[in-house]
Amino acid sequence: MKRSRLKALINLLDDPDNLVFETVEKELLKANFNIIPALEKQWENSFDETSQERIENLIQDLQFKKTRNLLKIWISSLEHNLLEGFLTIDKFQYPDVNQMGINQKIEKIKNSIWLELNDSLTLLEKTTILNHFLFNIHGFSVNHNNIQSPQNCYLNQLLETKKGNPVSLSLFYTIIARQLGLPAFFTDFPKNPLVAIVDSDLARRVHGKNSSSDVLFYINPSNKGSIASRKEVDYHLKKNNYSPVEKYAEPQPDKLFLKRLLESLNNSFHAVGFQEKEIRTAELLSLFGQVATT
Repeated sequence: MKRSRLKALINLLDDPDNLVFETVEKELLKANFNIIPALEKQWENSFDETSQERIENLIQDLQFKKTRNLLKIWISSLEHNLLEGFLTIDKFQYPDVNQMGINQKIEKIKNSIWLELNDSLTLLEKTTILNHFLFNIHGFSVNHNNIQSPQNCYLNQLLETKKGNPVSLSLFYTIIARQLGLPAFFTDFPKNPLVAIVDSDLARRVHGKNSSSDVLFYINPSNKGSIASRKEVDYHLKKNNYSPVEKYAEPQPDKLFLKRLLESLNNSFHAVGFQEKEIRTAELLSLFGQVATT
């Protein structure tokens, strides 16, 4: 959009005629996100409450449009970077989230653990060290005192408060584990995601050549990284009539992982009565369609 036309449209935002405003709003929403600084400048220079409110709503709509487009790109990409996906969800609430600052915090955590690892350690030993650092030294845990808070779903808040919910904590755990070279994958375990450590050769050696699963063991980030065997997981699923077992015990695509995070955020908004945000997260969820489960 040309600067002159943009300026003319923005100047009409304080027009008392609602029909004029609706026309202007429609035109501005067609624009790219780069008009946001011009809107913010207009807000600062405006002394009209109605105009300021209109500008605030426009900025929110444009920011949401940007988040939706970023998520759409992430879903459609061939490779899904979980950290990028997590940060995209952050941008729903925090459009100007400091990605560099978050990357630096994660890098610092990762490096503190990496210094304790070496190639002679088994996957189980490496996992034990990872658990010790994340849950004992750094103190990450589930926010049991306020489990329904939407803040539990954002990475920047998780790093700040060390509190999350079962989905966000499992997602964060998987990101750190992978950065350390551990073959960690999401499993859609009911109500409480588990992280599977996967190695086909080792799994055959440990569980027998006839084993149909590549999972060595499971980690429960919601319980300080407690480790469970496939037998324990299968027993729990069968006892509670979850079928087929493979649906809940085998590694699932990363797209499903991010979808579960967004579902968790949507449920949190519903629980605390934020209806508008609930509607918007539902719109983001619709982008996944059936793709995330394949």
